[in-house]
Amino acid sequence: MNQAITAPGSLAAYAGVARAPFLLLPVTLVAVGTGAAAQLGMTDLIQAGIALLGMLGAHIAVNALNEASDYKTGIDLRTQRTPFSGGSGTLPAGALSGRTAFAVGLAGGAVAVAVGFYFLTVVGWQLVPILVVGSVAIFVYTEVLARLYVGELFAGLGLGALPIIGTALVQTMGYETVAVAASLPAFFMTFNLLLLNEFPDEAADRWGGRRNLVLLLGRKRAALLYSLFAIAVPAWLAVAVALGYLPTIALAAIVPSLIFLAPPLRWALGSAQDPVPHPALGANVAWNLTTNLVLAAALFL
Repeated sequence: MNQAITAPGSLAAYAGVARAPFLLLPVTLVAVGTGAAAQLGMTDLIQAGIALLGMLGAHIAVNALNEASDYKTGIDLRTQRTPFSGGSGTLPAGALSGRTAFAVGLAGGAVAVAVGFYFLTVVGWQLVPILVVGSVAIFVYTEVLARLYVGELFAGLGLGALPIIGTALVQTMGYETVAVAASLPAFFMTFNLLLLNEFPDEAADRWGGRRNLVLLLGRKRAALLYSLFAIAVPAWLAVAVALGYLPTIALAAIVPSLIFLAPPLRWALGSAQDPVPHPALGANVAWNLTTNLVLAAALFL
């Protein structure tokens, strides 16, 4: 990504601050929420499409505002970048200004807010808790939440559980058990997605005033927390099926855990003091996306 950004103001530069490759995540979350609605025979693809637009705006906002803030504080200049952590490198390369990145973030946030207001007219007060938490997660994540040891929690909510529950809500007009059950794996995985990506940035985050769980707990205990949340995903899927919250075919969503979790768990349980291997970081992303996609497919089927 960094090498491809050569022209200031290029499309690649804007894609860089938006962290375009990571925008697959909201697509999978909306798919799971729509699958939950399909379980109840209440799918509305138009509403799902509008929800996806809002989620893309929200994710772009978080990414771009984070890039602008990290460049301003100097964190971006100290990170050891990997393909999965440490920022895109767009601003340090001079491809965009920090002010432009901030404007991109505000534009994405404006789209998310507009979609939120639209759904308020459709769904009503039931949507308010999701919109409030989502707005906090978008606009004060970098400057506040990431400095109060709750960044991972709000990531799990704002880019995990709540998009699934909210996507189902705007189609079914109610909070549904199947949607809540389907949202918990996403909460655990997005929490872990951020947590594991914080390990390579440990020194830069400490220097820049970040307060995250790696710095609070230390590498070994934070890695143990990662392991517990990783194991919670297949465990919850099995429990949810046993209790009848999810259909039996949802057990297929356990398969990505069997395929992708070995590299990050091997590191977390055996060598957390060492740098996280790039294959483990990549497997963590693949686990997240494929689990969501398989669960969405299972709910549709």
